[in-house]
Amino acid sequence: MKIGIIAAEQEEFESILEEMKEEDRKDIYELTFVKGKIKEKTCILVKGGVGKVNAARATQILIDNFKPDYIINVGVAGGLNPMLNIGDIVIGETLVQHDFDITAFGHTKGYIPGVGDKIYSDEYLINKIEEAIGNQEERVYNYEKGVIASGDIFCTEIPMRDKIYAKFNAECVEMEGAAIAQVCSLCNVPFVVIRSISDTPNGKNEVTYQQFIELASKRCANILKEFLKEL
Repeated sequence: MKIGIIAAEQEEFESILEEMKEEDRKDIYELTFVKGKIKEKTCILVKGGVGKVNAARATQILIDNFKPDYIINVGVAGGLNPMLNIGDIVIGETLVQHDFDITAFGHTKGYIPGVGDKIYSDEYLINKIEEAIGNQEERVYNYEKGVIASGDIFCTEIPMRDKIYAKFNAECVEMEGAAIAQVCSLCNVPFVVIRSISDTPNGKNEVTYQQFIELASKRCANILKEFLKEL
């Protein structure tokens, strides 16, 4: 079994690398793919970069060159659901691209030709993540399952936050998950997206983001480690 793991930011990447027994590195198109073991499972980790195009590119290169059985996207996100706090976890049951808009042709916002308006994470992987979270003793965070919205915008403004939340009923917003989901879906690779809340769009959340990205990244890495024990 091989598990592909995609992160966007350096903090997210390093938090996972700390849990890995590294065996090899391979550079492909200026991306570094790290092969190693986490809980005796073979993993290939890559920092794909920020944004949907970078995420999609990294996902396709990972699939083409390493043939993973599953792909896991981990990282941080901005909370939309007012019940979520810094450090809480969102499991993406469905992924949407909130900035994909061909409504002029009669489609709903977020609808992508050949893909649809939402993409579903693998149910088996979702269940295993829930088991992993449930096995953590003295858990100090909450988690939700639901919609994760992705777009090529670091969402800071309250009107945009409220619009995305109202339109898609999304738990959180970030910049990569739905693009990774789209490539995995088209390539028939089971996937799941896990996000930890690092900030809440409020007009000044870039400050909160910088303060809490490390905490949120480590929380995702810990869940990933427990999750791999369950596979």
